[in-house]
Amino acid sequence: MNESMTVLLEDVIGIARQAGELVLEVYRSDFEVRGKDDASPVTEADERAEALILQALAALTPQIPVISEEAAAAGKVPEVGRRFWLVDPLDGTREFIKRNGEFTVNIALIDNGEPVLGVVLAPALARLFAGARGCGAFIEQAGQRQPINCRAVTQEGLDVVASRSHGDAQALDKFLDGRQVRSLKSAGSSLKICLVACGEADLYPRLGRTMEWDIAAGHAVLVAAGGQIRTLGGDALSYGKPGLDNPHFYAHGL
Repeated sequence: MNESMTVLLEDVIGIARQAGELVLEVYRSDFEVRGKDDASPVTEADERAEALILQALAALTPQIPVISEEAAAAGKVPEVGRRFWLVDPLDGTREFIKRNGEFTVNIALIDNGEPVLGVVLAPALARLFAGARGCGAFIEQAGQRQPINCRAVTQEGLDVVASRSHGDAQALDKFLDGRQVRSLKSAGSSLKICLVACGEADLYPRLGRTMEWDIAAGHAVLVAAGGQIRTLGGDALSYGKPGLDNPHFYAHGL
């Protein structure tokens, strides 16, 4: 086990939990929803959580730059080298607004284009997923921490998870054509990737627009659990791309 990564992972879990507490404070209040330039919604929870995470990461690893969703929306994208943080302080803002609990705090470390550490916290569901290179992956809930791994696909078919708020039924049907599908369910935010990581699903196709910060933390957990995210052409998805947007992809287990 990589001791330095283990220590860093625990530090980042602590930061995510602090941000999650701020998010829940807003969630339980009569919060205001505003629109960003791209028409996507933003709340005080996004902004307060991001401010806390940026300050904490700057103190923890001052030498590693941070790309974060709300700062990027305001045009603040630092020059990055081989290593950088990707932060989505509140992934699933639409789920947050609907108050269905399926929103997450996401922090990921990228090294040479690959996600090597990730924490995904669903504060309203009291579920935390984490993983890092050389450390494996785990879920923490009800005060218990358990290792997680992707599962092997059985002959009974695939359990597929899809986006709750960004679905394209026709594209999904085309992608799944010819595959043996046992079940299809919806979920919000980066939880979909984590469901593949913990063996609750086999496949998550995303056939719509996403940004790197949306999926990096879940991707790191998935890789640590034995899975991968690939482009529709079959290449492993990488980070630090121009524009920071992702091609269509699918997350899969073993």
